[in-house]
Amino acid sequence: MDLITFKLILVLALFLLSLTIAAYSTWAERKVASIMQDRIGPNRAGPFGLLQPLADGGKFFFKEDFTPANAEKFLFVLGPALVMFISLITGAVIPWGKSLNIAGTSYDLQVANIDVGVLFIIGMASIGVYGIMIGGWASNNKYSLLGAIRASSQMISYELAMGLALLSIIMMTGSLDLKEITASQTDGKLWGFIPWVSGLNWNIFYQPIAFLVFFVAALAETNRHPFDLPECESELVTGYSTEYSSMKLGLYMFGEYVNMFISNAFMVVLFFGGYNYPGIEWVTQHWGENTAGILSVVAFLTKTIIGILIFMWIRWTLPRFRYDQLMHLGWKTLIPMALVNLLITGAVILAFGS
Repeated sequence: MDLITFKLILVLALFLLSLTIAAYSTWAERKVASIMQDRIGPNRAGPFGLLQPLADGGKFFFKEDFTPANAEKFLFVLGPALVMFISLITGAVIPWGKSLNIAGTSYDLQVANIDVGVLFIIGMASIGVYGIMIGGWASNNKYSLLGAIRASSQMISYELAMGLALLSIIMMTGSLDLKEITASQTDGKLWGFIPWVSGLNWNIFYQPIAFLVFFVAALAETNRHPFDLPECESELVTGYSTEYSSMKLGLYMFGEYVNMFISNAFMVVLFFGGYNYPGIEWVTQHWGENTAGILSVVAFLTKTIIGILIFMWIRWTLPRFRYDQLMHLGWKTLIPMALVNLLITGAVILAFGS
């Protein structure tokens, strides 16, 4: 198998994985809500309601596709398409596993290993704001425009805090390459000379404040509760997506769940060792590269799914912010916290080295 064929298979697998996890995140969210509220949740479509995402997807395809008469039709279609495209393409630079050996050739489980993977994801997330703004403006509806403006202001504000939190990790590792950031969390220096805990040298033990800032900013970037003001029904009639129906609305909703999946995967790479797990080097030496590679993918997805479940848990735990509280938290709390953490990180590196 040549490299191009492997990459094509990996792209297809990542595409299907992202869509599957996003689809079943809707099922999981309803199940989490039902557990927390002492309800049953979806249980009619298939065993345990497992076919509910397919039923919901079919419903979106068969609903009337309505376009307002005064809408900018090209931009009206471009908005949700852009959100979905950006959500999917950001996964290309994430290292999903260690490597696989096929016919004597070792292949990295990463679609595109670029030197500036962190900047790529942040840049794509910034472009994602345009999908929401374009959709709200192209609808030619004042409610949609208000929702789009609020969403854009929120996302841009929390991107600043997220970027400052990322700088602390970049200063520690000295790299923007996600593969190198993952590799830097393998050696287990934090745990002394115990070989079995190699792969547990996670950045969260060194940068808990950066993680807290990044986690809160990720909630806001993905419009998750308690930061769901861009589309809260009680105030804005679902905000920027008011005029959307059928699968165009489905793309907006689906894009948010893909974003949640990718955001948690990015968080796992930065703070939780990526695909590393305790004893990864021992497994590689004794059980082979392929076994270690498969287990690394399982470890990565397990960490990511735990993060998604925590996002859902928070949704059904915390009340929604007022908009002034949301902006106050972003500008007057998270950004100063990230700046102070950045200053402390720089001082420690200067005093003791990386």
